[in-house]
Amino acid sequence: MNQLERNQNILKKYIPEKAVVTIAQWVYEYDFKLKIKKSRSTKLGDYRSPYGESNHIITVNHDLNKYEFLITLVHEIAHLATFNKHKNRVKPHGEEWKEEYKKLMDKFLHEEIFPTDVIHVLKNYMSNPAASSCSDINLLRIMKNYNDDAGTVLLENIQFGEKFIYNNSRTFIKGERVRKRIKCKEIETDRMYLFNPVTEVHPVI
Repeated sequence: MNQLERNQNILKKYIPEKAVVTIAQWVYEYDFKLKIKKSRSTKLGDYRSPYGESNHIITVNHDLNKYEFLITLVHEIAHLATFNKHKNRVKPHGEEWKEEYKKLMDKFLHEEIFPTDVIHVLKNYMSNPAASSCSDINLLRIMKNYNDDAGTVLLENIQFGEKFIYNNSRTFIKGERVRKRIKCKEIETDRMYLFNPVTEVHPVI
């Protein structure tokens, strides 16, 4: 088994099957190392440019559903492609990166890769992609439908004043909405935090 075949076998675990050949080829062509990471609350993935004799490095959280994983991975490959063309002379999520991201994602925006409902929302998001797909509430709502985490709900669907568990460890009380966020109080510390309305949480029954 050659390296390309090994890459394909690994990628099959994380992304839609019809995207595997293209992504495996990109791993080879762009010459980057893909690292699967444990869940990180602050980011879904990241890109690090070469330093010294090291390769490009892309990391993606292991617990994303296959559609989120693909969207995040292509996001980071777009950073790599932008770096190859412009080095550090452009903004990380500027127009150059957006054009690369749109061009790369366009190869996957069809029903062999994504469900119809995801394609509809994803096309809207890709018209002007943000620094993080987490900032697009409509995309996050759709992705919830394809997550395996049983028992979770979106914070926006919990009633005011009800308790919920975040990150399987911390308990909060849902408070009022503050612009685009929801203010919640952590029970143990009495500290207030602002949450994205589509954060996945476990309601306390």
